[in-house]
Amino acid sequence: MDQQRIAIVTGAARGIGAATAIRLADDGHSVAVLDLDARSCADTVDAITARGGTALAVGADVSDESSVVAAFDAIVAGLGEPTILVNNAGILRDNLLFKMSTADWDGVLGVHLRGAFLMSRAAQGHMTKNGFGRIVHLSSTSALGNRGQANYSAAKAGLQGLTKTLAIELGKFGVTVNAVAPGFIRTDMTAATADRIGVAFEDFIAGAAAQIPVARVGEPEDVAHTVSFLVSEGAGFVSGQVVYLAGGPTD
Repeated sequence: MDQQRIAIVTGAARGIGAATAIRLADDGHSVAVLDLDARSCADTVDAITARGGTALAVGADVSDESSVVAAFDAIVAGLGEPTILVNNAGILRDNLLFKMSTADWDGVLGVHLRGAFLMSRAAQGHMTKNGFGRIVHLSSTSALGNRGQANYSAAKAGLQGLTKTLAIELGKFGVTVNAVAPGFIRTDMTAATADRIGVAFEDFIAGAAAQIPVARVGEPEDVAHTVSFLVSEGAGFVSGQVVYLAGGPTD
C-alpha cells in the first residue's frame, strides 16, 4: 500500500474534482478540498469523512497569487506538507471568436493555466524537500480544438506544455508531472455546454455516446481512477505524459 500523503485537489466542490478527492481519500491520503468558496466544499468533505477519511475545506482563487499562498499556509497548518496536487479547477466561458470578450479569454486562461502554474509553483517546494511529488493537470480533448472554445482549448493545450516542461524540471527531485485529458464526462460543465447550444442534456449525452467506441460517456469516477494511479508510488516512472480518457482513440 502507498504511504499516506497530503493531497490537494482544486475545483473539488463537485464533478471530477469531488470524485477525485473522494477517491484519493479512499486511497488513504488526507485531502485538501479546494474551491473558490470553502462552504461549497462541504458535501465533498462530508462524503470523505463519512467514509472514515480526513479532509479539509479550503477556499481560494487559484488565479490569485496571494490567495494561493494563503491556501497553502492553511493546508500545511491543518494537514501537513502536501506532496500530491491535482489541478482540476476550471471555468467555461464559451463563445465563437468574434463574440468572445477579452474578459472571457482572460478568465478561462487565468483559472486553468495561471491557476495550475501558481498551485504547482507553491507545491513544488514541499515536494522537492520531501523527495516525492505527484502533480496531475486536468487537460481535455478540447486541447485538440473545439468550436466555440478558443479560450478553453488554448488553456487545455497550454496545460499539456506545462506538464511536459515541469516533468523535465522536477523529475530529478522525485516529482512526476502528468496530465489527464478527458473527453465527454457527465458533469455540470457538459450540462452547461448542452444548454449553450440548446440541446436537452440527455439527448446531448445520447448523441455523444453514439460516437464513442465504448458506447457510453465518461463519469467523474473514470477520471478519478486514472488520477489515483498517476499519483501512486507505483507510477514513479510515468512522467510528462498526457493520458486521453475518451472511450476510444483520439487524433
